[in-house]
This record gives sequence, structure tokens and C-alpha cells, in this order.
Amino acid sequence: MTKQELIQQIKEKQSFLCVGLDTDINKIPQCIIDEAKAKDDEDYIFRALCEFNALIIDATAPYCVAYKPNLAFYEAYGVDGMMAFEATIDYLKEEYPNHFIIADAKRGDIGNTSKMYAKTFFEEYDVDALTVAPYMGEDSVTPFLGYEGKWVILLALTSNKGSHDFQLTEDNKGERLFEKVLKMSQQWGNDENMMYVVGATQGQMFEDIRKIAPNHFLLVPGVGAQGGSLQEVCKYGMTKDCGLLVNSSRGIIYASNGEDFAEVAAQKAKELQEQMAEELKLYNL
Repeated sequence: MTKQELIQQIKEKQSFLCVGLDTDINKIPQCIIDEAKAKDDEDYIFRALCEFNALIIDATAPYCVAYKPNLAFYEAYGVDGMMAFEATIDYLKEEYPNHFIIADAKRGDIGNTSKMYAKTFFEEYDVDALTVAPYMGEDSVTPFLGYEGKWVILLALTSNKGSHDFQLTEDNKGERLFEKVLKMSQQWGNDENMMYVVGATQGQMFEDIRKIAPNHFLLVPGVGAQGGSLQEVCKYGMTKDCGLLVNSSRGIIYASNGEDFAEVAAQKAKELQEQMAEELKLYNL
């Protein structure tokens, strides 16, 4: 998906919501588990993950523009989990082809290994975007940038407490590490094929990021369960083209653990979409 296609989807849906599919067999409703076991007790994990994801996607698709399955939640279940990941991607492509698909895998390794990771996600799974760790440098990132219409989403300033351990450290000129990442990476890619992960909990730091990367899309986790403010993110991070994909995972997909889980997820997604529509109006989008 190109940048203009993504912007068009945001305008049409009046939403820049990304739903995170952090699907944990220990958190999904018992009714899904029971149904999956009734069909095949030995293969219930695969069935349960697929069924839960499909119902969540059907419920939330009208209110979001992107989905972000987190690979850790699928790799943890071995072959069954990875089959569920692939089935979820296939379901999205068949039923909701206009939604942006992000594989949250945080890959990043030496060049020849990154080349194979890129082949995995952009050829085998054919997702739109992949999260990538930048700390091994240019040759670990550029293999992902050779695919037309595909995106690298580099970790820049994350929402976790430990982000302060390294990302905010300063060199002898006062430049913080995340600022160096933003500046240097723009020599490798551009705002048509590279985004940045910036945690919603970073608040006014979005101003500093926009000084360096004024036109890049930002993938913003941390709204909802992690306490980030949508209004604050928009105040400091929104651009004339929106420039934001705000992710919510637990706050939507686990809003209810009863039989009404899909209905409640839809309501939570709708609430966020309505808030986003108000923010977009301020920018005439």
C-alpha cells in the first residue's frame, strides 16, 4: 500500500486506528476455547486463535484502517501459532483487502539475515509493513527497503519504561540516541517507505520528533491500556496528511471476556474512531 492510498483510507474512514492482534490463548474468551476443543481437542489452539481473530476483525474493520498482529503471540505456540498467523493474514487479504497489515516482529540482524527476514514477510506473507530494530545499522535495515509498496517501521522512541535506558541517552553534543536514529535513517529510506514507532506515553516529545521527521507516518502504541492520551498525540504529532497510525490492542480485543467480546470490541473501536474523527476535523481531513 502506498502512502497516498493509506491517507485516502484514513480520510474515507475518518480513522487512523490500528488494532493490535496480540492474541493470547490465556486471555481469549472461554467460549472460543470450548468451541475449538469441541471440534478438535488436539488442534484447538490453532482453531481458537483463528476464530477469535476473525471475529475481532469482522467486528472492528469498519472503524480501523490497519491491523497489527504481534509475532510473539503466534511464535509462542509453535507450528499451530504460525499457521494461525498465516491464516489471519490470508483472512485479512481476502475479506478486507484495503486494510493496512503490519507484522510486529521487530526484526533486525546482519545484512544477509535481514534479507531473508524481508523475503519472509514481504514475499511469503506479503504484509504491508514490518517493525524493525535499527541498532545494527544501515546494512541491517536496507534489505527491507527494496520492496515497492512495502514499509519499514523503525523503532524510534518506544512507550515502555526501559526506553529511557538507551533511547534518551545523549552524546557529547547533546543529541539523544532516538534523534540520531531519526536523522541517520532518513539517508536510507523516505516518508514513502519508512515509518517510526513512537510511544503514546512520550507526550510532548512528539514535537521534537516532528522537527526531524515532519512528514513520516508514526506508528503509535500505548493509547488505552498503557495510559497514552490520543488528544496529546494528535496535538503534537499530527500532520496535514494525518501522519499517525494509533494502535490499541488490549483495550479493544480484551475489553470483554464473555460471549459478547466481539460486540464490546466493536464498541471500543467505534469510540476511538469517533474521537479520531474529531481530531481529523481540526486538520480539515
